[in-house]
Formats: sequence, structure tokens, C-alpha cells
Amino acid sequence: MRTFLLIWFGQLISLIGSGLTSFALGVWLYQTTGSSVQFSLMYVCAELPYIILAPFGGAIADRWNRRWLIILSDSISAVCTLSIALLMWQNWLQIWHLYLAVAVSSGCKGFQQPAYYTTPTLFVSQKHFSRANGMIQLAQGAGQLLSPILAGILVDIIKISGVILIDFISFIIALLILLAIPFPSVSSSQYLQHSQTSLLDNIGEGWNYIKARPGLLTLLMFFFITDFTIGLVQVLITPMVLSFANAKVLGQIFSIGGSGWLFGAVLMSTWGGFKRKVNAVLCFEFILGLSILVAGLQPSAILITVAAFFAFFSVPIIISSHNSIWQVKVDPKVQGRVFALRGAIAWAAFPLAYLLAGPLADYVFQPLLLIDGLLANSIGLLIGVGPGRGIGLLFNLVGIFVMLATIVAYNYPYIRKVEDDLPDFIKPV
Repeated sequence: MRTFLLIWFGQLISLIGSGLTSFALGVWLYQTTGSSVQFSLMYVCAELPYIILAPFGGAIADRWNRRWLIILSDSISAVCTLSIALLMWQNWLQIWHLYLAVAVSSGCKGFQQPAYYTTPTLFVSQKHFSRANGMIQLAQGAGQLLSPILAGILVDIIKISGVILIDFISFIIALLILLAIPFPSVSSSQYLQHSQTSLLDNIGEGWNYIKARPGLLTLLMFFFITDFTIGLVQVLITPMVLSFANAKVLGQIFSIGGSGWLFGAVLMSTWGGFKRKVNAVLCFEFILGLSILVAGLQPSAILITVAAFFAFFSVPIIISSHNSIWQVKVDPKVQGRVFALRGAIAWAAFPLAYLLAGPLADYVFQPLLLIDGLLANSIGLLIGVGPGRGIGLLFNLVGIFVMLATIVAYNYPYIRKVEDDLPDFIKPV
């Protein structure tokens, strides 16, 4: 566990540094262009390469040394970061430079994360898997919460190029830690065995591995469906809040509500979660759905903040428990490709949700709850009418859908009994 904590600490520093750069470059891009479309395109560049390349990254993680895969991926990301800083110092930075650097870093993430997410199985006994996964979620939560605050202060003091330099230093710290720690080999003959097959064959083997285990396959489909609905909420919460409040209130909602992620991650890191991980997944998915439902009930900053806190609180518990199931039930020799394919399929729901969220809100739900809308004198009497209330209705429906999907999942034997039906590949120590 101590060795894992060293690796985790290096990645924590790197995540905070990357968050600083993400915030600073977002500010630079919007101030330079004033375009929401170009700002959104940066997020597409940050997501799409990862989704496309993660299955290949997982296959490579199974046939190559995972430590060196993380080191190489982090090194390329560091070079991209340093390049952006140098271009900015010389006043040569163009929009396409930024898109290219973000896309390359996203592609590196597609190789780094499948290797990094399998490290608990290399260093930690099964009884500490949930705790280790909680630590990983804690690092992500800390990056999301601390980076915007720090970056907002540092941009004024050392400018955007200085913030990017700090990110580069954080990469160096993470790399030095990785260089100092050897990774145990999963199998002495593993790399030779996989070298006889192509990467596409390895990805196909990962899909066949999941497909042959109905419990894992149905659990993956459940997450794809719920991720799609959560993606709708993720995009639309900002316009819903801004329909009745200002940007300062929105920031307070994100800050206070988002602290729930940190609390949930700390809880998982210290407690370790339920003995039956699938019960934790479904229990907190239900709480997540209820929180989304509550957030859409009224245009109230206090109500939305409370709902956001419990929603964010649930996420690290869900992810940590879900990862623990896969880490125990999937053969370590194929975890890289299986985990990467699982992530690519589940995360593919988010870009799809991002594309549909705007049209659904503007052309389907919002007209229903205008003052003279079709539902103004029925549902409108309960949740209100006017700007943003159509999005509130969509939140209500999404929350109800997530809760119903969770109830169905619990009553589906393949999901409820996934921990009983599949053998453990990693035994408690």
C-alpha cells in the first residue's frame, strides 16, 4: 500500500497541475476568441481522442510494461505542455496549436489511464481495492476542486505561461517517482505471448472476455445508459442555473456542491465501502438519480446546491466500488484491454449526450414550460414556468429514469449476483 501511495501522490500532483493548465488555457481561449463554439471544441478535443485510443492503450498495457507506458504517456503530455508555454512566451500561440496539444494529451491519457487504473491489482491486496480506488477518486476530486481556485489566483500573479510551467514541473515530479519504483510483472511470458497477435485481435479478445461474462456485460450497459443521462445533466446545469441566477451563484453551487466528491472520496479511502460492492453501486446510483430529480424541482440555488453535493458525493463511491468489482473478477493478464474497452464504451455516452442536450432543451422541453406552453397549467404549477424550467423538467425525467433503471438493475440477476457468479482472480491477503 505504501508503494501504491507513492505512485498515487505523484499522479495527484500531476492531476492538480493539469487542472491548472486546463483552467488557464480555457480562460485564454475564451478571452482570445469570445466564441462558445470554439471553447466547446476544446472539450471535444479533450474527450474524443481518449475514447478512440483507450482500447488500443488497454491492449498495449497488457502486452508491454505498464510502468513504462505511464512514463511515456506522461512524458509526451509534458512535452505538449512545455510547447504551449514556449509558444505563449513568444506570442506565437495560435488556436490550432492549443487544439493539437489538447488532442495529443487526450490521446496520451488513453494509454496512461488503462495502465494506471490497474496498479491497485499490482501493489494492493484485494481487501484494500476499494480504499485504493477511493484514493484515485480523491486525487481526481482534489484536482477538480483545487485547480480552479489555485489557477484563478496564480493567473493574476504569474500569468498563464507561469501556470503552465507549474504544470510541467508537476509532470516531472510524477515521472521521477515512477522512475524510482519498479512495477511487478503480471506474467513472465505475457509480453511474448501477446506479441504474436495484433492490437485489434487483443481488443477483440477484450470484448469477447466481457461478452462471455453476462454480469460484466450488463453492468457495462447499465453504466452506458446512466452515463448518457448524467451527460445531459452535466451540460445543462449551467444554463438552468443562469436562467435565474448570476455566474457568482453558479460558481458557489459548483464549489460547495462539488466538495461532495472530495467527501465521498475521503470516505472510500478511509472506510473501504460496502462488503458487497454491487450493492454500493446500485444504492448510490439511486441517490444520484434522486439528487438529479431534486435539482430540477425549483429554481432555488440552495436546493440545487444540496442536490449537487449528494450527487457529487455519490460519484466516487460508485466508481470506486464499480472498479473494485472488475479488478477482482477480471484476470490481471487481460485487465488493460478489458478496462480500456469498458471505459471507452461507457465514456462514449458523454459526447453523444453533449450533442443532444442543447437541442432537447431548446426545442423540446423549454417550449413546453413557457408561460403559454403546453404543460404550463399542469406540470408548470409544480415546478414553475419560464426560462430554465424546461431544463428542470428534463432533470426530473432524467432523475426518475436513473432511479427506475437502478431498480431494474437490482432485480436483474446477472447484475445483482455478479460478485457471486464470477470467480475471483485476486484473492484477499
